[in-house]
Amino acid sequence: MARSYFIRTFGCQMNEHDSERLAGLLVADGLEPAATMEDADVVVLNTCCIRENADQRLYGTLGSLKELVDAKPGLQIAVGGCLAQKDRERIQEKVGWVDVVFGTHNLTSAPALLRRAETEGPVMEILDAPAPESGSNPLLGPGAVRELPYAAWVNIQTGCDNSCAFCIVPSVRGPEVSRTLDDIVSEVELLARSGVTEVTLLGQNVNSYGRDITKRRPLFADLLRAVGAVEGIGRIRFTSPHPKDLRPETIEAMAETPEVCEQLHLPLQSGSDRVLRAMRRGYTAQRYMDRLAAARSAIADLAVTTDIIVGFPGETEADFEDTLAVCAEAAYDGAYTFIFSPRPGTRAADMESSFVPADVIAERFARLKTVVDRSALARHQARVGRCEETLVEGVSRRDESMLSGRTRQGKLIHFPAGTAAGTPPAGSLARVTVTDGHPHHLSGRLEEVVARPRHRVLIPVASA
Repeated sequence: MARSYFIRTFGCQMNEHDSERLAGLLVADGLEPAATMEDADVVVLNTCCIRENADQRLYGTLGSLKELVDAKPGLQIAVGGCLAQKDRERIQEKVGWVDVVFGTHNLTSAPALLRRAETEGPVMEILDAPAPESGSNPLLGPGAVRELPYAAWVNIQTGCDNSCAFCIVPSVRGPEVSRTLDDIVSEVELLARSGVTEVTLLGQNVNSYGRDITKRRPLFADLLRAVGAVEGIGRIRFTSPHPKDLRPETIEAMAETPEVCEQLHLPLQSGSDRVLRAMRRGYTAQRYMDRLAAARSAIADLAVTTDIIVGFPGETEADFEDTLAVCAEAAYDGAYTFIFSPRPGTRAADMESSFVPADVIAERFARLKTVVDRSALARHQARVGRCEETLVEGVSRRDESMLSGRTRQGKLIHFPAGTAAGTPPAGSLARVTVTDGHPHHLSGRLEEVVARPRHRVLIPVASA
């Protein structure tokens, strides 16, 4: 009987995609997926280290696994990803029942490391640069085991050349390294042939994609057009762009490529020029708003979301008021709001004398949520009566009588299942009329099923 694996993912879309690739590697090595952590012979925790609570979640999960390890001789525990890259030996020193630790640059080594650990005992292998033998082309190795058979992540670059004061990514992912355009398009073509209709292009700063290849200019606009030309691909999304690198040609490519969804995630982080300088973001609030205005002018019905950090060291009440003002003016469709988290090795972590008190941060966080939710609600209610092209994701996790899907703008919409139009399976394309708007989702009514899925059923990968 084959050994089984279970992967739990902590973190961003990049981590989720890494977990899908890791699942493919484990399957190719003869393992089978387990339904739960308790059923598995190998448990892999794929980690993130962007915020401090990611550390807490990992070590909390490892602590809860001790009982399972004691009860199940032969169970292997592996920790990979960004936090493994950062903490290195500390994980095995702190948690003695971890068998394998691997980093961001040698994910493809995980199956071999697990085999080594069976005979040699605990193994830790962290590389400071990508392993040369791993290559940049996932087509050369086992395919990813995707969570959604009709949608896929596509890595276009790794690493980051920016130096944001709060961000640990450059130290754990390394400098920017772009895959070739032909390499990426070949992967998308393969995905399309397997039934994928939506791809999300991933990178730490997608707007700078290809700059390391040409040594002159980014190639992201060219990539958007090339992926849009792949037969079978109906939707293209991407994350994350950097405002300072949002160039006119990228906006033009978004507007002129029908497959690119009317969705833009443009991280603001702060509306205060003083704080933006301290963050080393490379733009002012006005420059940010100018780029946003250019995108909205060129791309009809564009939905815009953002990231905002509350309580960056030294943030004053006046700085925070500037952030509220920019958020109100930008009228976002939604925002990911975060409390500042000092990460070891970053410039911001050394600003301890300027840390904002926790009670002040909590009060500001609540005020920011009010502003963001107000604009999101207004924008969502303005869509009532519109018929939205919706990619069906399946039965709602909260109500089995409802289906959930995503509009082209990336908005979550819930609608009753089992109507006269039928119950479309996940991966179907449908037309759904918006009947109500809420701060974080839409409600709707199914009108018709436009297209049924053509994908193969694949094995899901667990996320945390």
